[in-house]
Amino acid sequence: MRFLLALALAAGSASALVAADWKPAAAPLMTKWGKQVSAAKTPWPEYPRPQLVRDQWLNLNGLWDYAITPRNAPRPEKWDGQILVPFCAESALSGVGRRVTPDQHLWYKRTFEVPGDWSPAMPSGGFKRVLLHFGAVDWEATVYVNGKELVTHRGGSDPFSIDITDALRAGANEIVVRVWDPTDTGAQPRGKQVMDPHGIWYTPVTGIWQTVWLEPVSPAYITRIVAVPDVDRNEVVFHVDVAGDTKDLTVGVGIRIGTGMLQVVKSGRPGEPIRFTAENLKAPPGFEKAKLFEGFKLWTPDTPHLYQITADLGGRMFVDDRVESYFAMRKVSAAKDANGVLRLMLNNQPLFQYGPLDQGWWPDGLLTPPSDEAMRYDLEVLKRMGFNMLRKHIKVEPARLYHHCDKMGLLVWQDMPSGMAKGRKQFVQPDWKQDGEFTVAEMAQYKTELKAMIDHLRVFPSIYCWVPFNEGWGQHDTNNVLKWVKEYDPSRLVNGPSGWTDRGFGDMKDAHIYPGPGMFPTMPDRVSVLGEFGGLGLPVANHLWKDQGNWGYRTYKTREELRDNYRQLVFRLRPLIGRGLSAAVYTQTTDVEVEVNGLMTYDREVIKFDVPELAAWHKTLYGPPPVITELLATSEKDAQRWRHTTTRPADGWEKTDFDASAWAEGPAGFGTKGTPGVVIRTEWKTPDVWIRRDFDLKAAPTGDVAVRLHHDEDAEVYINGVLAARVQGYVTQYVEVPLTPAGKAALRPGRNVIAVHCRQTGGGQSIDAGLVEVK
Repeated sequence: MRFLLALALAAGSASALVAADWKPAAAPLMTKWGKQVSAAKTPWPEYPRPQLVRDQWLNLNGLWDYAITPRNAPRPEKWDGQILVPFCAESALSGVGRRVTPDQHLWYKRTFEVPGDWSPAMPSGGFKRVLLHFGAVDWEATVYVNGKELVTHRGGSDPFSIDITDALRAGANEIVVRVWDPTDTGAQPRGKQVMDPHGIWYTPVTGIWQTVWLEPVSPAYITRIVAVPDVDRNEVVFHVDVAGDTKDLTVGVGIRIGTGMLQVVKSGRPGEPIRFTAENLKAPPGFEKAKLFEGFKLWTPDTPHLYQITADLGGRMFVDDRVESYFAMRKVSAAKDANGVLRLMLNNQPLFQYGPLDQGWWPDGLLTPPSDEAMRYDLEVLKRMGFNMLRKHIKVEPARLYHHCDKMGLLVWQDMPSGMAKGRKQFVQPDWKQDGEFTVAEMAQYKTELKAMIDHLRVFPSIYCWVPFNEGWGQHDTNNVLKWVKEYDPSRLVNGPSGWTDRGFGDMKDAHIYPGPGMFPTMPDRVSVLGEFGGLGLPVANHLWKDQGNWGYRTYKTREELRDNYRQLVFRLRPLIGRGLSAAVYTQTTDVEVEVNGLMTYDREVIKFDVPELAAWHKTLYGPPPVITELLATSEKDAQRWRHTTTRPADGWEKTDFDASAWAEGPAGFGTKGTPGVVIRTEWKTPDVWIRRDFDLKAAPTGDVAVRLHHDEDAEVYINGVLAARVQGYVTQYVEVPLTPAGKAALRPGRNVIAVHCRQTGGGQSIDAGLVEVK
């Protein structure tokens, strides 16, 4: 690929001085990659569109003039300074670090020259055209070239392109961009940005936040290649989209086979399907011994095989346009496993999917990673930790992130950025029967941006499913939106609203349970998934966005506490997998602003876990679903009777020889009615309760053993007098807690005693327990 650096103009030496004077704005934290960013070196120099690569392009990242004006003001005569593109105005790496309000415009300006070899006549007639590409601009961008207004684009996450050929002139050309962003005063998709950042809501982003670049193309040129693999039929079909006059032109698609440059090429008309079967790709005469192709290799997280392709557009004797791309053979589906449980499938095989909620925010670049290397680092860490998936949460990343996932073998659940206007009835609560109130124009804008996201990202094989709505954030016209997505891209699954307010449609029914884990019961027509859980927090001094006011769903003081509690969460997932859970999403990859529940700190300097140990724990989740055997029933279905007291008993109350005949006897669960996730049959409303029960075992268990527990709040569980488990806080569903080695060893054939003490400080309260074996 021939990469053309942005050309220096007449005042080149002055520009160099300006670049030398540039520095980041102040920020609470900086990453090591952010510290390497400078205006003297083009930020994000990598080719920005890895699924459609041409030889020639011109990167326009770097220093632009900027100004912030009242929204009703004309184009500025004077500029406030310089901003480093593609970093937003609010970020440190922009060099600006200023908030832009909804009643203001952010203006950009820069000059460029078109390289002289970009305008030759094409063999089929006409001259090359010049396209101006924006990776993403948040939110409304009006673009002028040499004073001519060319387009107004609305959409903060999707790329857009403009043919600027007719506005160009010889020598220096000028681009001006005017940006307006209503943030949370509007209903447009914005993700987690708010004017008043707090809790799970983050610093607003305004303006250009992905690469800006120029590209020469022929009068008719390829705009997209969509590969539709069919694993069942052992074939792949390509749809090649072309812009311009395609009369008398053909498209040729070549798949590279073997390790050399040999390609098998098939041709067709633009827009028509071009089909390759395995038979088409067998070695041609003379190459049989080389065994260049022995059948399609399937893409999986463990074997992320990609096929390189070339697409040509032209006539019989010439090529007007040539692009490089790739595809993967893989199938996404939901189907029943050998036990009749509906599960998520990859290539017709059940695959438990486990990964983090991935926010993709950075302390120095906000929505924009400091560099491609920084963005790739996050993914490499997740892969080393043993995750096979990530949920890209309420954000659309630069295209290169999905390219890295394709190459590394990380599945992606892609969220649509949510939008809801502050003060409007657009945040749907769990008990609402009606969806959010959106105008026709607001629904149309959401649909426009949703379609743009799918069109942009559907070419990446790592994307497993679409997530149009998260919880109740801007949820509207729910089932119609979900059905439209399913019809528009039938090659992928569609998650019903992730968490909260489900409307009965979607390939998955998605629970959010903190800390969890938990699940919806298995269903005949929808897959049970856990879209968010965990959120275990650990603030790490000197790596915090703020020293005070940090939080996690559960926060710990030491890495050892964090480690032990995370290990319990992973253990609790295994029985759920046996019961039909198909995926789980842990909150989250990194700390973000005041959230401290990341696997890493916000600056990525500290990984809070031992990575090989984490990978070993996660590996236990990917085998065949475990078999769950009930050793001692809870009272979830049928009432189980326990001895109980609310008066502190004598020492030894937990031992097998203790005489509890004076205690009351009654059915579990114990607690106050209305406590979620449990049936209360015996009232308990004092601070403490002690319960115990005899049970028999035919033989000592050989697999892992867990106490199946509903607790609100702290509890200790004893087996035959031995402390077997200790839990803190509360749950809203039954969970499995692993017995300590000593607790498991205390189990024996014949009579056993389980004894539980539970403490309560406020709110609802409950206790119920049983035992299961997990093999």
